[in-house]
Amino acid sequence: MPELPEVETTVRELEKKIQNKKILDVFIESPSLIKKPPLSVFKKEIVGKKIVKIWRKGKNILINLSSQKILLIHQKLTGHLLLGKWKKENKKWVPLSDNPYLKENVNLFLRVLFLLDNGDFLALSDLRKFAKIELWDEKELLKSEEFKKIGPDALEISFEEFKEGLRKKRKKPIKEVLMDQSVIAGIGNIYSDEILWRSKIHPLKKIEKLSERDLKKIFFVMKEVLKKAIVLKGESISDYRTPSGKKGNFDQERKVYRRKGEKCYRCKGIIKRIKIKSRGSYFCPSCQKI
Repeated sequence: MPELPEVETTVRELEKKIQNKKILDVFIESPSLIKKPPLSVFKKEIVGKKIVKIWRKGKNILINLSSQKILLIHQKLTGHLLLGKWKKENKKWVPLSDNPYLKENVNLFLRVLFLLDNGDFLALSDLRKFAKIELWDEKELLKSEEFKKIGPDALEISFEEFKEGLRKKRKKPIKEVLMDQSVIAGIGNIYSDEILWRSKIHPLKKIEKLSERDLKKIFFVMKEVLKKAIVLKGESISDYRTPSGKKGNFDQERKVYRRKGEKCYRCKGIIKRIKIKSRGSYFCPSCQKI
């Protein structure tokens, strides 16, 4: 699932390319991805509107329209946004540009396409169709429970906020809390594993067992890892691609995630995988002691 670095990368690229563009049409191949409003209303509310702002809240991509509406896109497990030109042939969307990345298999599952006034499409590719798209009244969204329950952003949170948020969950393991979007917004499975490996903290260690020094270490490593991942345009070990269709480059920095059975880069111990809240978690038992 795209996490903060992938979503931030997408937002930054879209800001450069689609801000102030007008949406001329919408093509919906997978209606189940449009969660609100009804399809007939959705299309009427979108067509003819100008994109005035693109931003991020946690893992949500938010596109403000000239009508005081906000298009909310959550890419979920296998979704990612692409920019390019396509035409429909034999019920399939075929890339028109000479960009070879748009022809990669992972980029061919186009579910919803927005035609822009410069001839480009903003398209959502999603193999498993878990992504969601919602159109909200701007004021309604900002006041909604859905929005209010999103915690402080991992890039913006202060150490005091971080410490207070974690200590409210003091009986829970650190890995679980790092992924709790109501505590810290933006971190998922990949980056929580990477942060804890670099901090030498066992993923099952309870918050109440962490010292002030441990908390500071996790906090500063978290900021460092996420900023580095944004510079590298995210992690593409699975389906995520940037809007140009390219892979992110964080894989060159990946130390522990999905490395079960391999040697630890730090101590040469063997990486193990355990399940925490039904999510696979990777760590080195030799240098991440509980």
